[in-house]
Amino acid sequence: MGKVLMKGNEVIAEAAVHAGCKYFFGYPITPQSELVAYMARRLPEVGGLFLQAESEVAAINMVYGAAGTGARVMTSSSSPGFSLKQEGISYLVGAELPALIVNVVRGGPGLGNIQPAQSDYFQVTKGGGHGDYHTPVLAPSTLQEIIDLTEAAFDIADKYRTPVILLGDGMLGQMMEPVEFKELSEREPEQKEWATTGTRGDGKPRIISSLELNADALEKRNEHLQKKFAMIKQNEVRYETFEIEDADYIVTAYGTAARIAMNAINKARKDGLKIGMIRPITLWPFPEQPFIDTRDRVKGYHSVEMSAGQMVEDVRLAVEGRAPVSFFGRTGGVVPTQEEIYDQIIKLAGGVEV
Repeated sequence: MGKVLMKGNEVIAEAAVHAGCKYFFGYPITPQSELVAYMARRLPEVGGLFLQAESEVAAINMVYGAAGTGARVMTSSSSPGFSLKQEGISYLVGAELPALIVNVVRGGPGLGNIQPAQSDYFQVTKGGGHGDYHTPVLAPSTLQEIIDLTEAAFDIADKYRTPVILLGDGMLGQMMEPVEFKELSEREPEQKEWATTGTRGDGKPRIISSLELNADALEKRNEHLQKKFAMIKQNEVRYETFEIEDADYIVTAYGTAARIAMNAINKARKDGLKIGMIRPITLWPFPEQPFIDTRDRVKGYHSVEMSAGQMVEDVRLAVEGRAPVSFFGRTGGVVPTQEEIYDQIIKLAGGVEV
Protein backbone atom coordinates (compact mmCIF):
# COMPACT_ATOMS: atom_id res chain seq x y z
CA MET A 1 0.00 0.00 0.00
CA GLY A 2 2.86 2.38 0.67
CA LYS A 3 2.92 4.95 3.43
CA VAL A 4 -0.20 6.96 4.23
CA LEU A 5 -0.72 9.83 6.65
CA MET A 6 -3.41 8.91 9.16
CA LYS A 7 -4.77 9.91 12.55
CA GLY A 8 -4.17 7.47 15.40
CA ASN A 9 -7.82 6.59 15.96
CA GLU A 10 -8.19 5.78 12.28
CA VAL A 11 -5.03 3.66 12.33
CA ILE A 12 -6.52 1.52 15.11
CA ALA A 13 -9.68 1.04 13.07
CA GLU A 14 -7.91 0.17 9.81
CA ALA A 15 -5.50 -2.13 11.65
CA ALA A 16 -8.51 -3.99 13.08
CA VAL A 17 -9.95 -4.41 9.58
CA HIS A 18 -6.62 -5.80 8.37
CA ALA A 19 -6.65 -8.19 11.35
CA GLY A 20 -9.99 -9.60 10.18
CA CYS A 21 -12.38 -7.68 12.40
CA LYS A 22 -15.85 -7.64 10.83
CA TYR A 23 -18.02 -6.37 13.68
CA PHE A 24 -17.86 -3.17 15.70
CA PHE A 25 -20.23 -1.98 18.41
CA GLY A 26 -19.54 1.32 20.08
CA TYR A 27 -20.59 4.75 21.20
CA PRO A 28 -18.87 8.05 20.45
CA ILE A 29 -16.84 9.82 23.13
CA THR A 30 -13.95 12.25 22.72
CA PRO A 31 -11.03 11.73 22.09
CA GLN A 32 -11.76 8.46 20.24
CA SER A 33 -14.85 9.37 18.20
CA GLU A 34 -12.93 9.27 14.91
CA LEU A 35 -12.44 5.54 15.44
CA VAL A 36 -16.19 5.02 15.62
CA ALA A 37 -16.80 7.20 12.55
CA TYR A 38 -14.10 5.40 10.55
CA MET A 39 -15.58 2.00 11.34
CA ALA A 40 -19.05 3.21 10.32
CA ARG A 41 -17.69 3.90 6.83
CA ARG A 42 -15.10 1.16 6.51
CA LEU A 43 -16.75 -2.03 7.75
CA PRO A 44 -19.55 -2.12 5.13
CA GLU A 45 -16.82 -1.93 2.46
CA VAL A 46 -15.39 -5.27 3.64
CA GLY A 47 -18.71 -7.00 4.27
CA GLY A 48 -18.74 -6.23 7.95
CA LEU A 49 -21.24 -4.68 10.32
CA PHE A 50 -21.06 -1.41 12.26
CA LEU A 51 -23.66 -0.60 14.86
CA GLN A 52 -23.74 2.46 17.10
CA ALA A 53 -25.24 1.25 20.36
CA GLU A 54 -27.49 3.37 22.56
CA SER A 55 -24.86 3.36 25.32
CA GLU A 56 -21.50 1.95 26.32
CA VAL A 57 -23.27 -0.70 28.41
CA ALA A 58 -25.26 -1.81 25.38
CA ALA A 59 -22.13 -1.84 23.20
CA ILE A 60 -20.13 -4.19 25.41
CA ASN A 61 -23.07 -6.59 25.67
CA MET A 62 -23.42 -6.58 21.88
CA VAL A 63 -19.73 -7.50 21.76
CA TYR A 64 -20.52 -10.41 24.09
CA GLY A 65 -23.17 -11.68 21.69
CA ALA A 66 -21.03 -11.37 18.56
CA ALA A 67 -17.98 -12.86 20.27
CA GLY A 68 -20.09 -15.89 21.16
CA THR A 69 -20.36 -16.71 17.45
CA GLY A 70 -16.56 -16.83 17.18
CA ALA A 71 -16.32 -13.65 15.10
CA ARG A 72 -13.52 -11.12 15.44
CA VAL A 73 -15.27 -8.22 17.16
CA MET A 74 -14.27 -5.01 18.88
CA THR A 75 -15.46 -1.92 20.69
CA SER A 76 -13.76 1.29 21.72
CA SER A 77 -14.26 4.11 24.19
CA SER A 78 -12.50 6.62 26.41
CA SER A 79 -12.16 6.64 30.18
CA PRO A 80 -15.72 7.42 31.46
CA GLY A 81 -17.24 5.25 28.75
CA PHE A 82 -14.70 2.51 29.40
CA SER A 83 -15.76 2.49 33.06
CA LEU A 84 -19.31 1.74 31.97
CA LYS A 85 -18.08 -1.36 30.13
CA GLN A 86 -16.50 -2.98 33.19
CA GLU A 87 -19.37 -5.31 34.07
CA GLY A 88 -19.49 -6.56 30.48
CA ILE A 89 -15.73 -7.10 30.41
CA SER A 90 -15.98 -9.26 33.53
CA TYR A 91 -18.75 -11.25 31.80
CA LEU A 92 -16.53 -11.72 28.72
CA VAL A 93 -13.70 -13.05 30.87
CA GLY A 94 -16.04 -15.36 32.80
CA ALA A 95 -17.54 -16.73 29.58
CA GLU A 96 -14.08 -16.96 27.93
CA LEU A 97 -14.98 -14.87 24.92
CA PRO A 98 -12.34 -13.21 22.71
CA ALA A 99 -12.71 -9.53 21.81
CA LEU A 100 -10.66 -6.38 21.35
CA ILE A 101 -11.51 -3.44 23.62
CA VAL A 102 -9.83 -0.10 22.95
CA ASN A 103 -9.43 2.61 25.60
CA VAL A 104 -8.13 6.00 24.43
CA VAL A 105 -7.53 7.51 27.86
CA ARG A 106 -8.51 11.07 28.83
CA GLY A 107 -8.00 13.13 31.98
CA GLY A 108 -10.04 12.25 35.06
CA PRO A 109 -11.40 11.35 37.52
CA GLY A 110 -15.07 11.80 36.70
CA LEU A 111 -15.83 13.49 33.41
CA GLY A 112 -12.48 15.27 33.68
CA ASN A 113 -11.47 16.61 30.28
CA ILE A 114 -10.58 15.38 26.80
CA GLN A 115 -6.81 15.80 27.17
CA PRO A 116 -4.44 12.80 27.08
CA ALA A 117 -3.73 10.85 30.27
CA GLN A 118 -2.52 7.48 31.53
CA SER A 119 -4.61 7.40 34.69
CA ASP A 120 -6.56 4.26 33.76
CA TYR A 121 -3.55 2.00 34.35
CA PHE A 122 -4.91 0.53 37.57
CA GLN A 123 -8.28 -0.07 35.97
CA VAL A 124 -6.96 -2.01 32.98
CA THR A 125 -4.19 -3.97 34.72
CA LYS A 126 -5.84 -4.95 38.00
CA GLY A 127 -9.21 -6.04 36.59
CA GLY A 128 -11.61 -3.10 36.49
CA GLY A 129 -14.74 -5.18 36.94
CA HIS A 130 -15.81 -7.71 39.56
CA GLY A 131 -14.24 -11.09 40.24
CA ASP A 132 -10.72 -12.50 40.11
CA TYR A 133 -9.48 -11.80 36.61
CA HIS A 134 -6.96 -10.09 34.36
CA THR A 135 -7.07 -9.00 30.75
CA PRO A 136 -3.96 -8.72 28.57
CA VAL A 137 -3.17 -5.03 27.97
CA LEU A 138 -1.07 -3.78 25.03
CA ALA A 139 0.25 -0.21 25.04
CA PRO A 140 1.68 1.11 21.74
CA SER A 141 3.84 4.23 21.61
CA THR A 142 3.71 4.97 17.87
CA LEU A 143 1.03 4.73 15.22
CA GLN A 144 3.04 2.15 13.29
CA GLU A 145 3.26 0.02 16.42
CA ILE A 146 -0.53 0.26 16.75
CA ILE A 147 -0.84 -1.78 13.55
CA ASP A 148 1.29 -4.64 14.85
CA LEU A 149 -0.23 -4.65 18.34
CA THR A 150 -3.81 -4.55 17.08
CA GLU A 151 -3.22 -7.73 15.09
CA ALA A 152 -1.40 -9.24 18.06
CA ALA A 153 -4.32 -8.34 20.33
CA PHE A 154 -6.80 -10.25 18.17
CA ASP A 155 -4.46 -13.24 17.98
CA ILE A 156 -4.00 -13.30 21.76
CA ALA A 157 -7.75 -12.97 22.24
CA ASP A 158 -8.42 -15.99 20.03
CA LYS A 159 -5.53 -18.06 21.39
CA TYR A 160 -6.60 -17.74 25.02
CA ARG A 161 -10.33 -17.01 24.58
CA THR A 162 -10.12 -13.73 26.45
CA PRO A 163 -10.85 -10.05 25.90
CA VAL A 164 -7.71 -7.99 25.22
CA ILE A 165 -7.32 -4.26 25.85
CA LEU A 166 -5.44 -1.91 23.56
CA LEU A 167 -4.52 1.13 25.66
CA GLY A 168 -3.61 4.50 24.23
CA ASP A 169 -4.20 8.10 25.24
CA GLY A 170 -5.81 11.14 23.69
CA MET A 171 -2.56 12.29 22.12
CA LEU A 172 -1.92 8.93 20.48
CA GLY A 173 -5.49 8.89 19.21
CA GLN A 174 -5.37 12.40 17.78
CA MET A 175 -1.83 12.66 16.38
CA MET A 176 -1.05 12.03 12.73
CA GLU A 177 1.93 10.05 11.45
CA PRO A 178 2.84 8.20 8.26
CA VAL A 179 2.10 4.48 8.58
CA GLU A 180 2.35 1.49 6.31
CA PHE A 181 -0.12 -1.38 6.15
CA LYS A 182 0.43 -4.76 4.60
CA GLU A 183 -1.80 -5.59 1.68
CA LEU A 184 -5.26 -6.54 2.87
CA SER A 185 -5.75 -10.26 2.35
CA GLU A 186 -8.79 -12.43 2.69
CA ARG A 187 -8.59 -14.20 6.03
CA GLU A 188 -10.20 -17.58 6.34
CA PRO A 189 -12.34 -17.46 9.48
CA GLU A 190 -10.95 -19.76 12.15
CA GLN A 191 -13.21 -22.67 13.02
CA LYS A 192 -14.04 -22.42 16.71
CA GLU A 193 -15.67 -25.53 18.08
CA TRP A 194 -17.05 -23.68 21.10
CA ALA A 195 -18.84 -20.97 19.07
CA THR A 196 -22.63 -20.72 19.20
CA THR A 197 -23.20 -20.99 15.47
CA GLY A 198 -25.79 -23.75 15.67
CA THR A 199 -25.30 -27.51 15.70
CA ARG A 200 -27.59 -28.15 12.68
CA GLY A 201 -28.75 -31.31 14.38
CA ASP A 202 -25.38 -33.04 14.33
CA GLY A 203 -23.92 -32.12 17.67
CA LYS A 204 -24.55 -31.17 21.31
CA PRO A 205 -26.00 -27.73 22.06
CA ARG A 206 -23.33 -25.13 22.80
CA ILE A 207 -23.95 -22.90 25.77
CA ILE A 208 -21.79 -19.89 26.68
CA SER A 209 -22.35 -18.30 30.06
CA SER A 210 -20.46 -16.87 33.00
CA LEU A 211 -23.17 -18.06 35.41
CA GLU A 212 -22.36 -21.00 37.67
CA LEU A 213 -24.53 -21.36 40.77
CA ASN A 214 -22.61 -24.29 42.26
CA ALA A 215 -19.77 -22.95 44.42
CA ASP A 216 -17.46 -25.93 43.86
CA ALA A 217 -17.98 -25.77 40.11
CA LEU A 218 -17.36 -22.02 40.07
CA GLU A 219 -14.17 -22.53 42.04
CA LYS A 220 -12.97 -25.03 39.42
CA ARG A 221 -13.77 -22.49 36.70
CA ASN A 222 -11.75 -19.89 38.58
CA GLU A 223 -8.86 -22.32 38.94
CA HIS A 224 -9.01 -22.90 35.18
CA LEU A 225 -8.94 -19.14 34.54
CA GLN A 226 -6.00 -18.64 36.89
CA LYS A 227 -4.05 -21.32 35.02
CA LYS A 228 -4.82 -19.51 31.79
CA PHE A 229 -3.64 -16.19 33.24
CA ALA A 230 -0.41 -17.92 34.30
CA MET A 231 0.08 -19.15 30.72
CA ILE A 232 -0.43 -15.62 29.40
CA LYS A 233 2.15 -14.31 31.89
CA GLN A 234 4.59 -16.95 30.73
CA ASN A 235 4.10 -16.51 26.97
CA GLU A 236 2.88 -13.02 26.12
CA VAL A 237 5.16 -10.51 27.88
CA ARG A 238 6.40 -7.74 25.59
CA TYR A 239 8.82 -4.91 26.30
CA GLU A 240 11.58 -2.81 24.75
CA THR A 241 14.88 -1.77 26.31
CA PHE A 242 17.33 0.98 25.38
CA GLU A 243 20.94 1.28 26.55
CA ILE A 244 20.37 -0.61 29.80
CA GLU A 245 23.58 -2.67 29.57
CA ASP A 246 25.80 0.08 30.99
CA ALA A 247 23.11 2.27 32.56
CA ASP A 248 23.58 3.73 36.02
CA TYR A 249 19.91 4.75 36.09
CA ILE A 250 16.92 3.44 34.16
CA VAL A 251 13.84 5.42 33.19
CA THR A 252 10.65 3.43 32.67
CA ALA A 253 7.62 4.72 30.79
CA TYR A 254 5.01 3.51 28.31
CA GLY A 255 2.96 4.92 25.46
CA THR A 256 3.24 8.64 24.75
CA ALA A 257 5.22 9.27 27.94
CA ALA A 258 7.88 6.84 26.69
CA ARG A 259 8.30 8.77 23.44
CA ILE A 260 8.90 12.00 25.30
CA ALA A 261 11.18 10.33 27.86
CA MET A 262 13.29 8.84 25.07
CA ASN A 263 14.14 12.31 23.78
CA ALA A 264 15.24 13.31 27.28
CA ILE A 265 17.34 10.13 27.61
CA ASN A 266 19.06 10.76 24.25
CA LYS A 267 19.96 14.26 25.43
CA ALA A 268 21.26 12.90 28.73
CA ARG A 269 23.39 10.35 26.88
CA LYS A 270 24.90 13.12 24.76
CA ASP A 271 25.73 14.91 27.99
CA GLY A 272 27.63 11.88 29.24
CA LEU A 273 25.03 10.43 31.61
CA LYS A 274 24.51 6.66 31.52
CA ILE A 275 20.73 6.51 31.36
CA GLY A 276 18.70 3.64 29.92
CA MET A 277 15.04 2.85 29.39
CA ILE A 278 12.66 -0.04 29.94
CA ARG A 279 9.42 0.45 28.00
CA PRO A 280 6.64 -1.98 28.93
CA ILE A 281 4.54 -2.90 25.90
CA THR A 282 2.33 -5.33 27.77
CA LEU A 283 1.11 -3.56 30.91
CA TRP A 284 -0.45 -6.85 31.96
CA PRO A 285 1.34 -9.13 32.09
CA PHE A 286 3.90 -6.65 33.40
CA PRO A 287 7.47 -7.24 32.13
CA GLU A 288 9.24 -8.00 35.41
CA GLN A 289 12.30 -9.71 33.88
CA PRO A 290 14.27 -6.65 32.69
CA PHE A 291 13.93 -5.18 36.19
CA ILE A 292 15.02 -8.45 37.78
CA ASP A 293 18.03 -8.55 35.43
CA THR A 294 19.17 -5.00 36.30
CA ARG A 295 18.03 -4.30 39.86
CA ASP A 296 21.24 -5.50 41.55
CA ARG A 297 23.57 -3.34 39.45
CA VAL A 298 21.81 -0.03 38.73
CA LYS A 299 21.66 2.91 41.11
CA GLY A 300 17.96 3.52 40.64
CA TYR A 301 14.82 3.62 38.49
CA HIS A 302 12.59 6.53 37.57
CA SER A 303 9.00 5.97 36.44
CA VAL A 304 7.54 8.66 34.17
CA GLU A 305 3.77 8.64 33.74
CA MET A 306 0.85 10.83 32.75
CA SER A 307 -0.80 10.02 36.08
CA ALA A 308 -0.35 10.52 39.81
CA GLY A 309 1.71 7.33 39.94
CA GLN A 310 0.24 3.95 39.04
CA MET A 311 2.69 1.87 36.99
CA VAL A 312 5.37 2.86 39.51
CA GLU A 313 3.80 0.37 41.94
CA ASP A 314 4.48 -2.52 39.54
CA VAL A 315 8.03 -1.25 39.04
CA ARG A 316 8.59 -1.28 42.81
CA LEU A 317 7.16 -4.78 43.07
CA ALA A 318 9.52 -6.01 40.34
CA VAL A 319 12.55 -4.29 41.91
CA GLU A 320 11.73 -5.75 45.36
CA GLY A 321 13.47 -2.95 47.22
CA ARG A 322 16.90 -3.75 45.78
CA ALA A 323 17.26 -0.28 44.22
CA PRO A 324 15.53 3.08 44.74
CA VAL A 325 12.47 3.77 42.57
CA SER A 326 11.38 7.38 42.09
CA PHE A 327 8.47 8.87 40.18
CA PHE A 328 7.54 11.88 38.06
CA GLY A 329 4.11 12.44 36.62
CA ARG A 330 1.69 15.07 35.33
CA THR A 331 -2.03 14.70 35.84
CA GLY A 332 -5.37 15.96 34.56
CA GLY A 333 -4.37 15.81 30.91
CA VAL A 334 -1.10 17.75 31.29
CA VAL A 335 1.63 16.14 29.19
CA PRO A 336 5.17 16.11 30.65
CA THR A 337 7.76 17.88 28.52
CA GLN A 338 11.17 16.65 27.43
CA GLU A 339 12.75 19.43 29.49
CA GLU A 340 10.90 18.40 32.65
CA ILE A 341 11.95 14.78 32.28
CA TYR A 342 15.54 15.80 31.51
CA ASP A 343 15.62 17.91 34.69
CA GLN A 344 14.38 14.89 36.64
CA ILE A 345 17.17 12.76 35.14
CA ILE A 346 19.77 15.36 36.14
CA LYS A 347 18.46 15.38 39.69
CA LEU A 348 18.45 11.60 39.76
CA ALA A 349 21.99 11.27 38.44
CA GLY A 350 23.14 13.99 40.82
CA GLY A 351 21.78 12.16 43.81
CA VAL A 352 19.08 14.75 44.44
CA GLU A 353 15.81 13.46 45.90
CA VAL A 354 13.04 13.59 43.25
